Amino acid sequence: MNQLLNRACDNKTPIQIIYINSQNQISQRTIKVLAITNTSVKAYCYTKRQFRTFKLSNILSVGQARRGA
Repeated sequence: MNQLLNRACDNKTPIQIIYINSQNQISQRTIKVLAITNTSVKAYCYTKRQFRTFKLSNILSVGQARRGA
């Protein structure tokens, strides 16, 4: 998972994540990773159309974004 996040950050390519928030709601997001720390990912979320910070521990899966997403 970390390798794909790092590659997406380096290449500035969108990816899809499955994320669980603090209310235990699961969502699928398409994001553009801007920075990665030990505990979080700073990204532009195309789904919410906002800049967001995602906790690494709450990212359930990471995959390539579909074309046109």
